[in-house]
Amino acid sequence: MILSHKIRLSPTLGQTAYFWQACGVSRFAYNWALSEWEKLHSKNEKVNGRILKKKFNAIKKKEYPWSREVHRDCTARSFDDIQAAFSAFFRRIKRKDKPGYPTFKKKGRSKDSFYIANDQFEIHGRKIRIPSLGWVGMREDLRFKGKIMSATVSRTADYWFVSVTVDTKVSSKPPKTKGVVGVDLGISAFATLSNGRKIKHSERMGRVEGGIMRSQQSLSRKQKGSSNRRKAIVRLARKHYKLACLRSDTIHKATVDLVDNYSVIVIEDLNVKGMLRNRRLSRSISSQGWFEFRRQLEYKCRMYGRKLVVADRWFPSTKTCSSCGQVRKIGLSERTYKCECGLEIDRDLNAARNLQQLGATCPDVMPVETGALAGAFSGETIVCEAGTNHMKLGRSLSQAFESRRPPT
Repeated sequence: MILSHKIRLSPTLGQTAYFWQACGVSRFAYNWALSEWEKLHSKNEKVNGRILKKKFNAIKKKEYPWSREVHRDCTARSFDDIQAAFSAFFRRIKRKDKPGYPTFKKKGRSKDSFYIANDQFEIHGRKIRIPSLGWVGMREDLRFKGKIMSATVSRTADYWFVSVTVDTKVSSKPPKTKGVVGVDLGISAFATLSNGRKIKHSERMGRVEGGIMRSQQSLSRKQKGSSNRRKAIVRLARKHYKLACLRSDTIHKATVDLVDNYSVIVIEDLNVKGMLRNRRLSRSISSQGWFEFRRQLEYKCRMYGRKLVVADRWFPSTKTCSSCGQVRKIGLSERTYKCECGLEIDRDLNAARNLQQLGATCPDVMPVETGALAGAFSGETIVCEAGTNHMKLGRSLSQAFESRRPPT
């Protein structure tokens, strides 16, 4: 399995200057390749990343001699990236999705990074040797053992990181319990489990978000192009980075806890894009990190051999009574689910229990690959699609509810 470990670096001032230069050369090569692609395409000439790379290498010594002051991998990878960008662009057009034409990278706005091939660097303890630069300190040791594939140096705020990709072996381990757990994602609590446990984000997130608002107000008062404005941008970026770390910490701990304790995990296929249209809740929804939660849960379930059940987005987990199976409308302001059968329960807990009961009916459904990591791992993910598996599971769930319904 190929995994990446992102480690913060501790560069000197001279090494930081090299990082900036390498990122600039990499960005220039990408923008040059995009410009040349458009020119050759307008002339109906054959164009791809390999042709552009050969053309750039032929002229860079004469026209761009400063590009040779950094390692060659900084420019070589840019042509692979432009090829991948256009391949994805044409693939989206074929699927009739939103095309998303490749755009030029802007200094200070696009993510600064540069690539290093696996045979060009080495790691010893908490040090990494970067070609044309030397040894750079790392804040921690490399976590994974195995064949090192590549490394990418990138910047977040004014911090520098190296992401090391390793081809490693991961041995599956049995869960502490072989039960089924339903997970309902929400806003008041990040996640509610069917056993009644609630997972919440760190309380520090609220304070950091307040600091971000104050930093944005301070930035808006600074004169464009001034040194104070550049300093304010760095302060704001640091707070955004801190907020992202707090969110990521909660999600990692929650997903690890789920795969450690349960063999079957049931979640919903949420239409997050549609939910963001609610202007009152869009900010709270976007700050939760639901997509990242599902992404991590998918690859960790495949790592450790767990079964992930993704309920169809039309499955009425919130509207259905987890005791008798009756379906009724419930407003967003109603935080307690009240049923005619006498059940009064927290709406998120009720939804989580319905997801748990749905997962108990899923062993006979054929597994399919899904998600951003489809085909990358050999785990098992079950998707309850509308009109097919969803109807089959819906009937099974209704029959289970009918058998438990009290006599009238």
